[in-house]
Order: sequence, then C-alpha cells, then structure tokens
Amino acid sequence: MTVEHELQGDVVLLTGMSGGGKSVAMHALEDAGYFCVDNLPAELLLDFLSLEQQRGERRVAIAVDVRSAGSLPLMLPLLKDLRGQGVAVRSIFLDANNDALVRRFSETRRPHPLRMDRDTSFGSLEAGAEDGHRVLLEAIQLERELLGGLKAESTVIDTSQLRPAQLRAWLADLVGPNAGSKLTLVFESFAFKHGVPSDADFVFDVRVLPNPYYDRELRPLTGRDAPVAAYLAAQPEVGLMMGQIAGFLSRWLPNFAADQRSYLTVAIGCTGGQHRSVYLVEMLVRQFSHHGHVLKRHRELDAR
Repeated sequence: MTVEHELQGDVVLLTGMSGGGKSVAMHALEDAGYFCVDNLPAELLLDFLSLEQQRGERRVAIAVDVRSAGSLPLMLPLLKDLRGQGVAVRSIFLDANNDALVRRFSETRRPHPLRMDRDTSFGSLEAGAEDGHRVLLEAIQLERELLGGLKAESTVIDTSQLRPAQLRAWLADLVGPNAGSKLTLVFESFAFKHGVPSDADFVFDVRVLPNPYYDRELRPLTGRDAPVAAYLAAQPEVGLMMGQIAGFLSRWLPNFAADQRSYLTVAIGCTGGQHRSVYLVEMLVRQFSHHGHVLKRHRELDAR
C-alpha cells in the first residue's frame, strides 16, 4: 500500500529515548493543533495515513518508541519509503545523556520499558540497588542500539539540560508555519561547563575570545545587551572568529541542502553561556536571516 503524493497535512514522527521528554512533546504538539497518536505499530502506519488522507487536511503526530520493539525494524524502511513518495514526514528524535535518563527514572520511579524480567524495576535506584542501576544502564544502551537507525534519519533534540517549557518552545519552532522542506539552520549558545549539546552538528569554541565577565559592569549582563555587544564588537578577535564561522557555513550550507538535510545545528560555546557565545549567535542569526528558516537558541539563558 502507498500513500499518494497529494497528502496535504503535516506528518510528524516523534521518537527517542525513554525519559527523553516524549510526553511533554506530545502535549505540545496537541496544543499546536496536531492529532496525536501514541505508540502506533509500524504495521498500521500506512493504513493510518491513508485514512487521514481520506478525512482531509489535518496535521498528524505519531509517537514511536521501544514499546513497539517488535515492529521497530519496519519503521525505518517505511519512513524512507514515505519520503521517497513525496510525503513530507518530519522525524524528531528526543535524546538525553545517560546521567539525565537515570536521574529521571529515579525521580519518577517508573520502570524502563526494556526491563529484562517482570521482577526487576529499572526505575528503582534506591541506596544499595546497584544491580538495578546497572541493569538500567544496560537497558538504556540497548534502547540506543534499537533506535540508532531512526535517530540517524531524524532531527535530534538533546533534552539533557532542557526544562519542559524550553522543549515545548523548541518543538514549536520546529513544526511552526515557517518550517518547511528547506534546510533549517539553528544557532545555539551554550556553556561548556554544562556540557556540549549532543544534537550539535558543528561546535565552535569561543572561550579564546576576550571575556566581558571580567568587566564588573558587564558581568551581570548578557550578549544580548547593548553594552556587551559594543564591547565584543570592538574586539578584532571577535570579528575574525565570526567571519571565519560565517565563511565556513556559507561555503558548505548549499552542500548540506543538496544532501537533503532538513536540519543543521551550529553550537557556539563559551565558559558560562552568557556573553560571548550569546553575542555570536545573535550576530550569526542576523547574518544568515536570508537563508530562510533560521532559529536561535540560548540554552543557558532560556533556562532562567
């Protein structure tokens, strides 16, 4: 069975790690007007989309995770087949590092869906439950392996450091009215002391640039404030670094677009994610505004 090219409604395939934020994301999509279906078996995907086509234009979000482990091998070929037919399916993968996933299972006390037997609770991480902790990490690793193919075909959002409100906002940007088939370019500032975003395609370290933090008057401000911007704009090294980053992206963006990439994340990091990285992201977003769908994120500032 095939789905015809004239399918008009948006189709979002939401997948990712257990504990990665799928429930928050599904609620956000529902609030955005999507008809959401959770844990749909791959065997029913084409029939479901065909039925939706008959009903008329409607935005649809389908969540798939390891609870349907038996049908996961079918999902990747189906996704490629749908895209080959011209159906615009946006696949979004919610990821998080192991520490964040372990912490979330500990806080919610819920079992991991890949538990090896009915007597072992992967969510039980109380003092002395070393075996439970070890088995939880094994389950997370197994889940990563099972979902590796889908992740490679998806837009990845690293939720390790994100609050629910941030995830909802970032997801709204991804599926908003300006999001289309053209390559989406994302600039994200971050603090190295809180870790590098795992969803970054390119990471630029700007910690070598002059730091406004050491100016007492600039310290409480951010790279979005005029005094900080003026300070950094006056530093030759800053202009040189920004020009080299922009030159690299300008040279290679057409190649990424030609490779049918739908999403490219450029992460700019400094020590605290407050001054230098924020300023460069703001400037780069302005410089590449002509590109089309350009998003900006300030991971540390957005979390305040």
